This record gives sequence, C-alpha cells and structure tokens, in this order.
Amino acid sequence: MFELVTQDTLPEYEAFCQACPKGHFLQSHLWAAVKSSWKWEAVVVRGQDGKIKAGLSVLIRKVPSLPYTLMYAARGPVCDVHDEEALAELTRGAAALAKKHRAYALRMDPDVKSDDTRFVELMEKLGYRRKAGGKNFEGIQPNYVFRLNVKDKTEEELLAAFHQKTRYNLRLSVRKGVEVRLCGKDMLPAFSSIMQETGARDGFIVRPLEYFETMLDALGEHARLYMAFWQEKPIAGTLAIHYGNKVWYLYGASSNQYRNVMPNYQLQWEMIRWALETKCDIYDFRGVSGDLTPENPLYGLYLFKKGFSGDLVEFCGEFEMIYHPFINFAANTGMDKLRAARHKLAVRRGRAPAQHSAEKDGQ
Repeated sequence: MFELVTQDTLPEYEAFCQACPKGHFLQSHLWAAVKSSWKWEAVVVRGQDGKIKAGLSVLIRKVPSLPYTLMYAARGPVCDVHDEEALAELTRGAAALAKKHRAYALRMDPDVKSDDTRFVELMEKLGYRRKAGGKNFEGIQPNYVFRLNVKDKTEEELLAAFHQKTRYNLRLSVRKGVEVRLCGKDMLPAFSSIMQETGARDGFIVRPLEYFETMLDALGEHARLYMAFWQEKPIAGTLAIHYGNKVWYLYGASSNQYRNVMPNYQLQWEMIRWALETKCDIYDFRGVSGDLTPENPLYGLYLFKKGFSGDLVEFCGEFEMIYHPFINFAANTGMDKLRAARHKLAVRRGRAPAQHSAEKDGQ
C-alpha cells in the first residue's frame, strides 16, 4: 500500500532518497524550497520489512484561469524501476494526490536510460503515455547528459582518462594563474553578473540573483558555488549540487574577456574532485544535444564535456498520466501559445536562442 509523506515521515523519505541509487536532488524535499511557486507532496511504498522501498515526489502548480493543477515529478520515480508492484502503488498514490489537488495530469522524466525497454513496458502497462525525448532540450529536463563514473577512482586515474587537449587546457589554466575557490553567498552577485554576460552571449534567459540565493539557502551543504579568479578578478563560476551518490554541474557562467585562460576546465575539475571527496558514484555534467553533427550550434558544448571522458547517456524521455483529457488539451494548447509568444518577444529583443544552453532545473 502507498502512503503520503507527512512531516513525521519526511526525514525517513529524505534518507531513503539519498540512499537509493535512483535518488535525485530534484526528488528531494529540499528542492521544493527553491520552487516556491509550486506545492510539494510525496508518496512512498514500504517493503515487507516496513522500510521505504519506493518514492515519488511531485511539484504541484495551479493552472492560470482554471481550477486545476499540474503535477510534475522531476526525475522520478526513486525505486527499483523494474519493481512492477512498487510502480503500481506509486501510480495509485499519484492518482490520490491528483484527486486531492485537482490535477489534470502528472508528468515525469525518469532517470532511466532509453534502452531500458522493461521499464518502458511497465510504465505503458500502468497507463502512462510516453513521449520520446528530443535531440535538443525540447523537454523540461535534458534528454541527453554526460556522466562520468567516479566510483572508487583516484584523481590520477581520472586525469589519465581525460582527452589530451582537456588535460592540456587544465594545466594551461593553472599556468596562467587561474585560481578556483569555494565561495559563499557574498560572491553570488559576481556570479549572477557573469551569468548575465553569458546569457547575452549565448542567447538564453538567466535566473535572477535572488533565485541563486534561494538555492544556496535551501540546499545548504548540498550546494556549492565555485568561482574562478584571475589576478583576483572573478572571471567564471559554477553552481554544483551533491545529493546521494551523485554530484551535478547545474549552472555555469564565464566572462567574455578571459575565456583564453581556460577557467572552465579548472571549475569542472574541482566539481569532479568534490564527487571523489564525497565517495560518489557519478559526476553528472548535465545536458548536451543529442544531435552530434558539427553543424549543430551546441556541438562545442558536447566536445567540451566529452573531453572529460564521460559517457553520453540518453534517457527514456517523458511520461504522462492524464486524469482529465479535455483540460490537458486546453492547458497544453495554452502553454504552446505562451511559449510561442515568449519566443517572438525574444526574437524582437534579439535574444532568441537556437537551443537552451543553460541547464534546466526542475522548472
């Protein structure tokens, strides 16, 4: 039987989410504090020993002008994804939440590879509709990521596996005098300023400073701000998250003026080292395009991440459980029009991106 997570069982849920191999920071209650415009709920299933064996957290948002909500389970579920009984109970629990919050649909984008046909079959058997992921950031979360296996690895082993040019640029950054430091919130204005510069250069909309402040406050020791300095001037920065058995590179920014001193290589290396220090299994570079042709504007991002010798991972796409088909159609039509209007506005302002080069983060 499923049960809804309460304040009393929340610590148990968080402990399970961190311990499960499929755990993800987007399934954590901590992330709900970042997404203040959404409500948060979670459903769990217990095994015969009484311990939690499966969980699904959802963000719930009111639909403008309609008495309905949308539920979104970013990178859920957290469980053995081949446990049909657990998946069925989580689905029943989600339906109970949908009834409670008048949700017209549940969407999720599981942390499951595209070749896991068994999981796809189970989800479709339970009534979910699958939408295969696109090549270029069409979904809420990136459908293609680079992941580096760091389990039981040493720094020397990882460095030796990097592409020769990556090692060269990493050493060059050090020789040029770039220094990467772990920073506190006092450096967020500098990071936000460089992020604005990056967004203007690469054509994507940037989160405001307050968003990054909220993120560091909400995630606490799970989040880190790394800044690269050259001659004591901040020239680049990254935001990373450690949760469970993974470290994720979430946001990155670099100044136009100092890219020749290669600060991004040192920043990536320091985040990888954090994954080693915390005994993680995976360092996640996050999104890349699935279109690997050199003509793709995002091909350079792919080459940069590939240089660290990670694995290109394609996820299985998005799944949707529709509770009210008519409302789902109407809401999706409205969202499509809103996206089109935003794109037209971006074009008029000269800021329309070919793709979303900033990492998505649970919307």
